[in-house]
Amino acid sequence: MDKIISLLAGSLNLKEKQVANTVKLLTEGATIPFISRYRKEMTDNLDEVQIAAIKEQYEKYCELAKRKVSILNTIEEQQKLTPELRIRIENCYDLTELEDIYLPYKPKRRTRAEVAREKGLEPLARIIMKQTENNIQALAASFVKGKVNNADEALAGARDIIAEWISENEKVRITLRTIFTKDAVITSTVIKGKEFDGEKYKDYFDTSELLRNCSSHRLLAMRRGEAEGFLRVAIAADEKSCIERLEKIIVLRESLSSLQVKDSLTDAYKRLLKPSIETEFANISKEKADTEAIRVFTENLSQLLLAPPLGEKRVLGIDPGYRSGCKLVCLDAQGNLLHNETIYPHPPQSDYQTATRKIQKIVEAYDIQAIAIGNGTASRETEQFIQKIRYDREVKIFVVSENGASIYSASKIARDEFPTYDVTVRGAVSIGRRLMDPLAELVKIDPKSIGVGQYQHDVDQTRLKKALDLTIESCVNKVGVDLNTASKHLLTYVSGLGSQLAQNIIDYRTANGAFQSRKQLMEVPKMGAKSFEQSAGFLRIRNAENPLDNSAVHPESYSVVQKMAKKLGLTVQELIANKAVKSTLNLADFVTDKVGIPTLTDIIQELDKPGRDPRQGIKVFEFDPTIKKIEDLRIGQVLPGIVTNITNFGAFVDVGIKENGLVHVSNMADKFVSDPTEIVRMHQHIQVKILEVDTERKRVQLSMKDIN
Repeated sequence: MDKIISLLAGSLNLKEKQVANTVKLLTEGATIPFISRYRKEMTDNLDEVQIAAIKEQYEKYCELAKRKVSILNTIEEQQKLTPELRIRIENCYDLTELEDIYLPYKPKRRTRAEVAREKGLEPLARIIMKQTENNIQALAASFVKGKVNNADEALAGARDIIAEWISENEKVRITLRTIFTKDAVITSTVIKGKEFDGEKYKDYFDTSELLRNCSSHRLLAMRRGEAEGFLRVAIAADEKSCIERLEKIIVLRESLSSLQVKDSLTDAYKRLLKPSIETEFANISKEKADTEAIRVFTENLSQLLLAPPLGEKRVLGIDPGYRSGCKLVCLDAQGNLLHNETIYPHPPQSDYQTATRKIQKIVEAYDIQAIAIGNGTASRETEQFIQKIRYDREVKIFVVSENGASIYSASKIARDEFPTYDVTVRGAVSIGRRLMDPLAELVKIDPKSIGVGQYQHDVDQTRLKKALDLTIESCVNKVGVDLNTASKHLLTYVSGLGSQLAQNIIDYRTANGAFQSRKQLMEVPKMGAKSFEQSAGFLRIRNAENPLDNSAVHPESYSVVQKMAKKLGLTVQELIANKAVKSTLNLADFVTDKVGIPTLTDIIQELDKPGRDPRQGIKVFEFDPTIKKIEDLRIGQVLPGIVTNITNFGAFVDVGIKENGLVHVSNMADKFVSDPTEIVRMHQHIQVKILEVDTERKRVQLSMKDIN
């Protein structure tokens, strides 16, 4: 364990104490949000990203340990496990190196080398491998017996054995990996006859570049084209130079037997090493591309989940449409459905006047404070229709992304919430709720359906799900959850809960009414001390008797706050209300063996604004009213837009038409930009210039540069 801690600390550039304490907390069942928020003294202020990195790397070392046990058992069963080999395996902490050590002992199918061994040709191979023998034919003739019919057959069998030895040689494989790392080239060509059907992969019909320079999105695009049967993708290094480098390792001297070894080496490279190393690098490059794609996806998802909420306002949600009409839903401040109906202000019905009267009546009757309009079909026309209506109050109008709303509306979650309503009503409800609280609504939808990221269906799905779950968990706990209004789906992501406890909380709430205190959580079935410890600080109870129950102050620290209040001669409520008096406290007076300055600083900040929402306030956005379709765009126009997706190669921006335009990374700033997230964020309001409009392919190129 000490060795693993040391390796982790070195690779992550952290102190061993930080890593050791974090691993201890993780193995005891602590979650990443809990550790980063409430155990800062133990980790020396590690953030969630660093803790997640420790967790991921530690789990890999645990898997490595299991693999070592399996390998040792296998070699021991073969009665080939020497004390030196055992020590080497036990002291190996690199998976690739471990597999190289194991390769000669790894059970194989019946190879050509194995057939040659069965014929008794291994002694001949050993003599040839020494490369001192020149009378090869006479030597080989002495092995002509049994199933060996002649000297040539004996030599061929010996070469097969030598080829296998070479392919299993650690130094050989390390050398090839070095060559491939530096010089391997990835090529992509179109499969003959697939040019028309695979036209969307035209950029990859005949392309070649160094593998180390190939960006993740290009590699994933090639692999997708390959999987769909349009492209042939290969990774290779120069064969001649590879063999020449290997000869320097294997060929010891000039002799007739050395010529046999050279032939074995060429065979080993072409038949055994090349396919193996190419597959290895294909997997490595795919894993790296997956890592980058997942990073982009999780960053986008985080920004989307933490998008500014409107808050508890009465909202009219509208799912726009032409022939089928615009579905309307009225939601109260808690997101409950109060009313629904349909209007037809657009062609072919064009019942503009009736639709106007209905909207005015609904706004007045349900005291509507804001209107959320889905950004799908007929969105711009609906937005302009709604903006022209006169209301008896101020009503803010927002256009909301409806990506994934149809997925939600047809899901079991939606059916359970609204069993008596059809998918159109559920979709409109989702649109309205997304405006009120994007986080609470989006957790109900498979993140892959939300419309952000790149190639999310092509990456390792297990890794992706794990990363997305961690992202959602991080966002939910960063914001905090109202214990008395949260859905099961939101509660599921609270630190320490999970699906079953979330359901138990809902059932308890239904049977007993609203929670009055965090202590009451301990009455929930299966809520143990550990689950309470992990979750309590992230759950909020508004209007609780103890005001700290509506804050991020953990119950384990309530006594600290009480000591602060007592020292000042105040109640806890008075302490919270008086920001000035808190600044007079000397935090050092409250330090204990478990509570240090980091936690005390967090407590003071939380007491200044208990239960504060870390998300920014929402802003109304308006598209250019003259732009409704791609044909309305003109080169050089400067338009307002909203960032809807970020990839490695740029950002997609909604300028008010069906098609999102692309700001390529090279057009983001008057400087080199390696990472688009340095310049833009999801849902950011920006100004863009139209560079190019391809109406036939429905593509729009945008720029953020040279805008006055």
